[in-house]
Amino acid sequence: MKLLVVGSVAFDAIETPFGKTDKILGGAATYIGITSSVLGVKSGIVSVVGGDFPQEHLDMFTNRAINIEGIEIVKEGKTFFWSGKYHNDLNTRDTLATEVNVLENFDPKIPDSMQDAEILLLGNLHPGVQLSVLEKMNNRPKLVILDTMNFWMDSAWDILMDMIAKTDVITINDEEARQLSGEYSLVKAAKKIHTMGPKYVIIKKGEHGALLFHDNKVFAIPALPLEEVFDPTGAGDTFAGGFAAYLAKKGKVDFETMKSALIVGSAMASFTVEKFGTERIEEVNESDMFNRLRQFKELTTFDVELQ
Repeated sequence: MKLLVVGSVAFDAIETPFGKTDKILGGAATYIGITSSVLGVKSGIVSVVGGDFPQEHLDMFTNRAINIEGIEIVKEGKTFFWSGKYHNDLNTRDTLATEVNVLENFDPKIPDSMQDAEILLLGNLHPGVQLSVLEKMNNRPKLVILDTMNFWMDSAWDILMDMIAKTDVITINDEEARQLSGEYSLVKAAKKIHTMGPKYVIIKKGEHGALLFHDNKVFAIPALPLEEVFDPTGAGDTFAGGFAAYLAKKGKVDFETMKSALIVGSAMASFTVEKFGTERIEEVNESDMFNRLRQFKELTTFDVELQ
């Protein structure tokens, strides 16, 4: 299956207890595209950048066989920029600067070459922009995956509900799931979100793994314990990219395939946090991924004898 990714291609400046960076490559679509290329999946990015966006980054996408016909370049504009500082626990952060720039007037344009994409992954953007993508597709993709956040729950509730109603899979963190549903129990939260439209609900719990809900079935995975975590930026996007790319690679969208996709997504995200920005995930090859998946298997496989 072909994967279409709509989201930000951006610059980040990051500070963690382990160091800091100047402007580096970031954005949800960036992490998702790179991750899909590791799995050998045909993907295309729809986004917008300014005239300040280096050609070397576009060449990197092209060299990874990522279709960039949908990346609009506004020559007189500037690329979206975010700067943040992580606290010692790496779970909380302060936003130091957000410059929306060309993303403010982003009007997604779907290239003809990606109109036949079977899987659509909508990165964290205004739900009105996400809805416009569906309207511009000649045919509805077989699977629509949505990422959103509490900001849109606060500022664009009604249109977000319209978008969620048209979604097959929603991926949010535990705090967002509670806000969206009004339920503290994540099991109750998932059931309520199901009634809003999505057949599958993925709730991310950061260093504590993730949960997949479908009907009355639940699948839980841990996060891989790591000796060193340098930068969690992009981990959630990498997770979503690994999940979507695995489904595209297998050509299936059932619950059992999604269980494996969840593990692949978590394995890929475990690479991202090991270095700043996209540096580590750009180094990863298929062999590295398989080795990481073996670690996951050893972590979660056991036999219990009951007398």
